[in-house]
Amino acid sequence: MVRTVKGVQGKNETEVTEFILLGLSDNPDLQNILFALFLVIYMVTLVGNLGMMALIKVDRSLHTPMYFFLSSLSFVDASYSSSVTPKMLVNLWLRIMAEDKSISFNGCAAQFFFFGSFLGTECFLLAMMAYDRYAAIWNPLLYPVLMSGRICFMLVTTSFLAGFGNAAIHTGMTFRLSFCVSNKINHFYCDTPPLLKLSCSDTHINGIVIMAFSSFNVISCVLIVLISYLCILIAILKMPSAEGRHKAFSTCASHLMAVTIFFGTILFMYLRPTSSYSMEQDKVVSVFYTVVIPMLNPLIYSLKNKDVKEAVKKIVQKRVL
Repeated sequence: MVRTVKGVQGKNETEVTEFILLGLSDNPDLQNILFALFLVIYMVTLVGNLGMMALIKVDRSLHTPMYFFLSSLSFVDASYSSSVTPKMLVNLWLRIMAEDKSISFNGCAAQFFFFGSFLGTECFLLAMMAYDRYAAIWNPLLYPVLMSGRICFMLVTTSFLAGFGNAAIHTGMTFRLSFCVSNKINHFYCDTPPLLKLSCSDTHINGIVIMAFSSFNVISCVLIVLISYLCILIAILKMPSAEGRHKAFSTCASHLMAVTIFFGTILFMYLRPTSSYSMEQDKVVSVFYTVVIPMLNPLIYSLKNKDVKEAVKKIVQKRVL
């Protein structure tokens, strides 16, 4: 909705009070398919991530730094998927019923903030998990000291503070802008590029600040991951037995796969010049990291992790007996 208000000089100006999310496609034949597909994916995401958290909580053999980080990652995945997917499902249903797909100005700002917060937190958490694997493999004897409960808690807390602090800056800078012409967002959620395109304010500073913060956060996290895995590779190559090398590598395989998928998508999505943006292309990529990746992470860690599979087997056996 766009309403008319009095400007600072008494002139009539328009002000956006709600936005219309145009969604993924205008094709009405796709709406039912997309709704069913994303509903299934979202349910798998919730069951997988909340199930992983519950499993780590109840199985004492998983009370280690690695699984403390994994439990935090599962919480973040469930949270940032929930900041986008439910609204997308509602809008798909409204589209099926031929009704308006609107989101209030404050609702859009809240979605923007929480999605950015949890996405940023995941970025830092994955970097902390890489450091954890480095500490475990490089010096196993000092591992309990290097990754004590207090240090793990501090690293996770720092990840959340960095993610939420970064999102607060982006949200404040984006929603201080004036949106006074159109209120139609060419996306399925409130994201930075389509919002900046709707603004009638000067967004030059926003673009610089967002690019600077995003570049610093992503590149610093990627560097931590790369340096950690370089040290891990050196440590593995120095191991005398093939069995030891295989065991060390297997403890990193799940995390390495999750990191590759997440950062590969983020780097492609955000660290590009504004002139190269294609909204249709970006919507497809956005589906992958907002909807699919949160579903994949618990599957990756459960299918590739022997400890998780053993914990699930023990619980199943107890239920059967």
